[in-house]
Amino acid sequence: MSLSLGLRTSLRSCSLPSRPSRSLLTRRWASSAPPPPPPPPSRPSLSASPSASSRQSHYDQARQSHYKQRNRSLLLYSSATIILVTTASYLAVPLYRVFCSTTGYGGTPQTDSTRFSSDRLIPVSEQEAGRRIKVNFNADSSDSLPWSFTPQQRDVKVLPGETALAFYTATNNSEEDIIGIATYNVTPNNIAPYFAKVECFCFEEQRILAGEEVDLPVFFFIDRDFLDDPLMRDVREVTLSYTFFRARRDNYGNLVPSEGPLAVEGSVPAV
Repeated sequence: MSLSLGLRTSLRSCSLPSRPSRSLLTRRWASSAPPPPPPPPSRPSLSASPSASSRQSHYDQARQSHYKQRNRSLLLYSSATIILVTTASYLAVPLYRVFCSTTGYGGTPQTDSTRFSSDRLIPVSEQEAGRRIKVNFNADSSDSLPWSFTPQQRDVKVLPGETALAFYTATNNSEEDIIGIATYNVTPNNIAPYFAKVECFCFEEQRILAGEEVDLPVFFFIDRDFLDDPLMRDVREVTLSYTFFRARRDNYGNLVPSEGPLAVEGSVPAV
């Protein structure tokens, strides 16, 4: 029995150590784990920040300034376009006449006064020219214009550089005073740069009283350079034509033909 008691005592002294408690394990694990990351810093509210309000106000001002400048530029461009179009429509007919008279475009005789120097008005000899140029005269009037319009001579023969004077007759057959405008051209078209008019009734409108008859002069010459142009070598005959139209006033008060290529839509009868 004593042996049994000694054996128990030795077994107790050799027993395994006791397990640590759960709370102790938890404390040990927590001490060995890495610390959690710090929370992100809180951002200040934009509405509450004075600097954000200042930036928003500056942006709004810059935006308003940009749109104001753009609207001002658009207004200026629009105004310039309107003025340009209005001026072009106002000057279209006079500029067209000047262009045709200067360049001879469309068979329009030239009226450039710089070409009327004394040395240009000396006729060449008939031997040098080789022939005289026959100038025929033609006259027409619009059906809406109650005028009789005829040339007083059918033709004249001139040398290059030689001046000539011709007359037309116009009669107002109506019972009212009428203003007429004459358009003109010369054929063949390629002689137009050499056919120059010094004075002509077509340079301005003509007012003829009721039942009145008037003589209308035209003073012209064929330039001496006509002989130097190889395209004029076979030209021996020229026709100068006039057509009278009743004059009308456009929106700007200018007198324009009622018909033909220079007519202006929306014009009113001239009185």
